[in-house]
Amino acid sequence: MSDIELTPVARAVMEKRYLACDNSGRVIETPEQLFHRVARAVAEADRMFDPGASVGQTVKNFESAMRSLTFLPNTPCLIHAGRPMGQLAACFVLPVEDNLESIFQTLKDTALIHQSGGGTGFSFSRIRPRGDTIFPAFGVSGGPVSFIHLFDSATFIIDRNQVRPGANMGVLHVSHPDIEEFIRAKTQTLEMQNFNLSVAVDDRFIECLENGDDYPLVHSRTGAEVGKKPARKIMDMIAESAWKCGDPGILFIDRINRHNPTPGLGRIEATNPCGEQPLLAYESCTLGSLNLTRFVSGGGIDYARLEEAVALAVHFLDNVIEINRHPLRRIEEWTRTNRKIGLGVMGFADALIMMGISYQSEQALALGEKIMARINEAAADASAHLAEKRGNFPSFDHSVFPAAGVKHRRNAAVTTIAPTGTISLIAGVSSGIEPVFAFHLNRRVVDEVVEEVHPLYRQYREKGQVPPAEIFQTAWDVSPRWHLRIQEAFQKHTDNAVSKTVNFPADATITDIRGLFETAARMAVKGVTVYRDQSRPGQSLSTACARCERCD
Repeated sequence: MSDIELTPVARAVMEKRYLACDNSGRVIETPEQLFHRVARAVAEADRMFDPGASVGQTVKNFESAMRSLTFLPNTPCLIHAGRPMGQLAACFVLPVEDNLESIFQTLKDTALIHQSGGGTGFSFSRIRPRGDTIFPAFGVSGGPVSFIHLFDSATFIIDRNQVRPGANMGVLHVSHPDIEEFIRAKTQTLEMQNFNLSVAVDDRFIECLENGDDYPLVHSRTGAEVGKKPARKIMDMIAESAWKCGDPGILFIDRINRHNPTPGLGRIEATNPCGEQPLLAYESCTLGSLNLTRFVSGGGIDYARLEEAVALAVHFLDNVIEINRHPLRRIEEWTRTNRKIGLGVMGFADALIMMGISYQSEQALALGEKIMARINEAAADASAHLAEKRGNFPSFDHSVFPAAGVKHRRNAAVTTIAPTGTISLIAGVSSGIEPVFAFHLNRRVVDEVVEEVHPLYRQYREKGQVPPAEIFQTAWDVSPRWHLRIQEAFQKHTDNAVSKTVNFPADATITDIRGLFETAARMAVKGVTVYRDQSRPGQSLSTACARCERCD
């Protein structure tokens, strides 16, 4: 089928999800043709800035990066670039205001985004609490959770015939009067399977938590304080629910906004489905990831080659914004206003194994931080270079960059650590910055089960060697504290945020999870997601967290 270095799982994934088919469902495209199609479509954006430009070499460069599995963009780009749909972004955030017209307009917009292969995030914090009076209808509000159920049901209907499952993020601020109902929303129901949930906690809540104080509840319609709750009680509830089902996670919303690159345009209230991409309402973002195993050389990282790849990837992702057929006019306007892109990595755990470094080591922390620092710096340089030719992003004057002495910047944000759920399968490497989930497993790909043996593990076994346990560590071998420390190492040099699941064994306690949340509040992370083994019925063998099944 292909002369590209693909694992059996990668071949199955591409056939089932990515390669073009005819009307009868027969695959009519090869991986080589897919990468050429994508490269050619994305390279054409160069002509928008120089009509006489020859894009032949750019096509070759983009195609080479993908064929060698050195760089891959997010799934919508691979599926739709150069094809009629043309929607190439993965991440969207939509507003939900406190009136039916806004709510159902957003529901319609969500349908269009999901139809095009995107995932959506929402803050439901503006919706009035359950039982509040509705004028002039003289009825009462069902509250935020009732509308999350509505969006969840609609997502199921919209996406049931789609190859890519629907993905949503629902956020509620910790001050909302319905916060307890929200926290428990997924603990006793099999509904909301198309939603991840996160509580937005602010600095004041963290201070109240540390001091043992009560935290005020604020009416979302009137702005009046309507009660108080012990912050520790709320945190206990979050920990208990996360222990039961993995939701909710926590977003450190003030910390996110301290790193908001365009504060003059408003506060960030929500993220994409896996939490790594904080966005303003109507923004979208295109993601891409570098395969770190391709840069391992001589027992270390070839940083010169890595930085060259970063420049190519930033060029690619900026081009995507130009050719993208956005699902809504307002999304196109906001996306082009800020031009956010999200370049990240995959295969970090595999690269560590190749270098003989334990995932749970100070050496791994230092390496992760150095890798991301070099990527972030090179991406910023590449964005500046593009800006000199193409112009700054339009909202530049409303951003943090002029005050910082930055004169040229094409993109308001350039780096993101995504979970790379499916594209890492194509690349045949560990997802994002996660440890290897398992070294030998049966993985379900749509309607087919494929046996998968980790290639580095296989190499040891074929040589008659015993894979050293301190190097060949799975997600369940890594302690929660080390999961979090690795996340922090990458977050220090990432513009947006980091998708990372902190895995707990099945026998972990609620107290263990609460302690992890409180530790995260004192660290340089923008959010935290936990997953206790076997805490969800029907847990997939192929992923450490249900969130990653729906993301790239």
